[in-house]
Amino acid sequence: MTDDAGAFEGREVGKISGSFFVPRYQRGYRWTGLEVARLLQDINDSGTVTYYLQPIVVKAMVDGRWELIDGQQRLTTLALIVRYFKKYVPMADVKYTIEYETRPQSEKFLLEPDEATANENIDFFHMYEAWKAIGEWLDGQEDPSTSAFEIYSALSRRVKVIWYEAPAETEAVKLFTDLNTGRIPLTDAELVKALLLSRSREMDGTDRALSVAAEWDAIERDLRDPELWAFLTARSDEEATHISLLLDTIADQISDRIRASDGLKPLRGRDRPSFHTFETLRRAVVEAGELKGVLCDHEVKDGEGAAHLWDHVVDLHSLVAGWFEERETFHKIGYLTACRLPFEIVLGLAESATRSQFIDRLDTMIAAGSGVGLRMTAQDLRSLAYGEDDARIKRALLLMNVEAVRKITGSTERFSFHTYAARTWSLEHIHAQNSDGLNTAEQWTTWLRQHRDALSGMPDLTPGEVDDLTNRIDEALQGITLEKFQVLETELRAIYAPPETAGVPEEHALSNLALLERNDNSVLNNAVFEVKRQRVLELDRAGSYIPVCTRNVFLKYYTDRHVQQLHFWSLQDRLAYVEAVERELAPYLLPSTQTELAS
Repeated sequence: MTDDAGAFEGREVGKISGSFFVPRYQRGYRWTGLEVARLLQDINDSGTVTYYLQPIVVKAMVDGRWELIDGQQRLTTLALIVRYFKKYVPMADVKYTIEYETRPQSEKFLLEPDEATANENIDFFHMYEAWKAIGEWLDGQEDPSTSAFEIYSALSRRVKVIWYEAPAETEAVKLFTDLNTGRIPLTDAELVKALLLSRSREMDGTDRALSVAAEWDAIERDLRDPELWAFLTARSDEEATHISLLLDTIADQISDRIRASDGLKPLRGRDRPSFHTFETLRRAVVEAGELKGVLCDHEVKDGEGAAHLWDHVVDLHSLVAGWFEERETFHKIGYLTACRLPFEIVLGLAESATRSQFIDRLDTMIAAGSGVGLRMTAQDLRSLAYGEDDARIKRALLLMNVEAVRKITGSTERFSFHTYAARTWSLEHIHAQNSDGLNTAEQWTTWLRQHRDALSGMPDLTPGEVDDLTNRIDEALQGITLEKFQVLETELRAIYAPPETAGVPEEHALSNLALLERNDNSVLNNAVFEVKRQRVLELDRAGSYIPVCTRNVFLKYYTDRHVQQLHFWSLQDRLAYVEAVERELAPYLLPSTQTELAS
């Protein structure tokens, strides 16, 4: 269903008429009672909105009948439902007949399902099981008569099928095979494509239709770039069509404007009915006036709707491709979508904005956007604690990594939003609150010296206490043993632990947390810094994706070279790391006067 596009429309079930012929290449009727009951319940629960069933694909026969290529199960079930409802709704009537090439008797049985002959063949059996399921569903309703009337009314007015009439030259068997093996997925996007091609052929001839088909395929290929797709959607998974992102967005723009004029809320998520995109865009193409105010500022003449719609798809693709190619917009938008900001919101930020205005809006969203922005001051950042603020810490560390890559000048390197979307990330403690990994005299010596040198900066120690502890450390270093180290280590850990009033244990502070893939994190467990450093380097050499700032932490990138050491995560390391986080995030941190907003 690409270049050979036939006629498409949304057709109410009550308006389906004529004689349908089911050829022998199709299997017989196979719906179960569960599927029948689910269909009835779905229609019952759909409220007052248009409810779409899967497409009905037909081809005109020379004798005036329809060859039913796809949709036999649905049309058969609908015929059974309406005929059963006639018991409660005398006006109920089926305006079509179905003839089955392999079992001619099925047409008669479908008119009057009969238990006595239900076991004569497999088709009769399944049809009668569906017939019983309809009765059982009605019996389970509070008022079967009212339920039957409401369902019948819905079938007549708001339950529709996507009606596709294949061109006369279509090879029916091949089309049936392609549909049922998934080579032609009847999604919103494929239906819109067929609509655009058929309209283009009608208005401008075959050349225009071929041009649209070629452009469609090029856009679809472009959007299948894993990095581009993740940048726009924060998803790494494949979908039947990726151009559907653009089509859904345009359909929502049109639908939102129409619903707003009627005082109704936008349709999103589960409220969005099946084939909402196709029906909205079909109406916009057929009733070209719907396009004014969304795709253009002027009235669109009849017959020009398809061209205006396609031009808008092409323009939207060009816009997002430009964002992707430009490193600054790529990283800022990618961060926001990774934090689950919907694509339509990003698009709204760009509306009527110059590039600099758009960047400013993105920066504002990163700083203070609800649900996606940092929304914190520098003090808030330093007070984050593992177990209490995990989501906020992840956002902060993600942004730090994104910004670190973005600000590399003269480089084509980019943060991989595809890798980020494809994996599960967790917070890794840079150093566990124990020293099980320090096993050598060299490590004990380095650890004690580093903590000794920092004593003078501890505000709660008197000069005399500093001198006393310094002397005892120097004495121990003359002949260090495990027993001496453990005594001093316990005392020093108590000194360097944050005051109780701070409410943030040293182990769980931002200064001791980094972003790492969960699988890699499970390998590291609660090892001390030295063990983690070695393992992170091993993972990096083995090809694991280590975020740049996490790698920097274990390479001591942020620590001044005069106080660098390799074996543990010292106070100087922690202070330098927090300063680096704050430095990277500074453009997006709120002034202290906006603390209330940040909360």
